[in-house]
Amino acid sequence: MRASLIQIAVDEGESVNSRRSRVSSLVREVAERERPDLVVLPELWTTGAFAYELFASEAEPLEGPTYEAMAKAASDAGVWLHAGSVPERVASGDLYNTSLVFSPQGELAASYRKIHRFGFDKGEAVLMGAGSELVTVRTPAAVIGLATCYDLRFPELFRGLVDAGAEMFVVPAGWPARRREHWTLFARARAVEDQVYVLACGTGGTHAGVPQAGHSIVVDPWGEVLAEAGDGEEVLTVELDPAKVAATREQFPALKDRLLGLDVPEAPRR
Repeated sequence: MRASLIQIAVDEGESVNSRRSRVSSLVREVAERERPDLVVLPELWTTGAFAYELFASEAEPLEGPTYEAMAKAASDAGVWLHAGSVPERVASGDLYNTSLVFSPQGELAASYRKIHRFGFDKGEAVLMGAGSELVTVRTPAAVIGLATCYDLRFPELFRGLVDAGAEMFVVPAGWPARRREHWTLFARARAVEDQVYVLACGTGGTHAGVPQAGHSIVVDPWGEVLAEAGDGEEVLTVELDPAKVAATREQFPALKDRLLGLDVPEAPRR
């Protein structure tokens, strides 16, 4: 499996429509140049993850303009496309941070509403609703578990994805530069503890005055960093061997020794 992560630098002076057109072209260009099976975009690239004042005005229904543009880009490029996330507005008026995954035919394969919202009672945490469902996508090469940015800090979500069959986690993000070390630490930790590939795609640039970490990263099931970007706009392309997941779990069967969180006999009373 060949994957390309497109680390977009969000320019605050660029309109959403212009950025949508630019990113659509990027997906096609990367697909033609790199020949990936999977292309990944970052979190909330239409607005910027910290541009809270734009969430309501730029929110769109699930099958809105970004959905249409990304479906066409996936179909034109003939790739699986994780289109990052967009601010979704549902019929009730509530907003969600929603990821979209398209098949090479341009069909929606999955959507995931971010469960853990960042902000500590402000920003995304109060403007967006919380998702409630774990989501996986079965591709010809691997089962992909979906998560978004702040989700990385909550290992129980990823263990649930493993229980649902995930062999790879794809994590779009808009992670702040001041906590970049946490970003790489969590990406490697999730890979090691769950014995999966982690593809974490961030943004460059500055969102509403918040410098972004960049440093998109791909980690293998042993925790080895296969590729890592710098701070600006960049494309990472890596070759992945999905069979390595099963091989790693066979060579070091730590997941078989789990007790907590599983249905286990009650300990005898003393």
